[in-house]
Amino acid sequence: MQNQNTSPDILSTTETLDATRERVRRTRRKRRAAWLTAGGIVAVGAIVGSGFAIQTAVADQEQRVAATAALTAATERDTDQLTAAGGLLEAHAAKKAEDTLATADATIAKAKGKADATELASTVASLEYYTHLAPERVFALADQTSDHVSKVAAQVKEFDRKAAEKAAAEKAAREKAAAEKAAAEAAAAETESSYSAPSYPSGPANPSGAQATARDLMASMYGWGGDQFGCLVDLWNKESGWNVYAQNPSSGAYGIPQALPGSKMGSAGGDWATNATTQIKWGLGYIAGRYGTPCGAWSHSQSVGWY
Repeated sequence: MQNQNTSPDILSTTETLDATRERVRRTRRKRRAAWLTAGGIVAVGAIVGSGFAIQTAVADQEQRVAATAALTAATERDTDQLTAAGGLLEAHAAKKAEDTLATADATIAKAKGKADATELASTVASLEYYTHLAPERVFALADQTSDHVSKVAAQVKEFDRKAAEKAAAEKAAREKAAAEKAAAEAAAAETESSYSAPSYPSGPANPSGAQATARDLMASMYGWGGDQFGCLVDLWNKESGWNVYAQNPSSGAYGIPQALPGSKMGSAGGDWATNATTQIKWGLGYIAGRYGTPCGAWSHSQSVGWY
């Protein structure tokens, strides 16, 4: 309530001061509010910044944990993969060894008596222990064994080739010999079938003199029969006419058998020049030694003109 005793001027001045004070208080409140706001913002910013930092740190930690877990899982997978790969390698090595040994054993069996398989047998003996060897060693031994297999197989093949050629040559020789023999037998059979015994002369049924003596001597001394007697009769008819004293004027042959020289007949007896029996004995011996039979001597004489 205004004091009724107060001057109007004083009242006006007081009101002005009060209004001024109010404006100052409002200004201060605004500034304080601004400061508080600003401080709040700064505080909130600090808090928020700290939250971001905390969140970032957590995220980084989580990422590092995840990375570690991933690395561990990858390492475990690599170990499993390596283990699996190792098992596959060993299986492959075992299969390689078994296949190589089977081939090598078959080759050694084929090489018996044909090729030297000593080195191959040595590598086979080593490869047979493949279950105790590293895969790399198994592969190396398998390759070495395969090389020896190739060499031995080549030797066996060459041996078989030569043996086949030899067998073929021997077979061809046998077939040729058989063919030649068959041809010879066929020719002989043809010759025999076409052969006709020569027509030999027959001797007199009742010979006399020197011919009778000759027939008796040829039978007793050589076993010749009447078929040979006819050849002897004609042979000496041609040579001397059975004349004890017959002599060839050009050659000097003498006697019934026409011995050349006549003195040869001395081996049958000293009376060779005059005795028909002595001459016949010598003549029969000459025929037997030179032609076999009187008919052989007769055939020769017919062919060349002498005996």
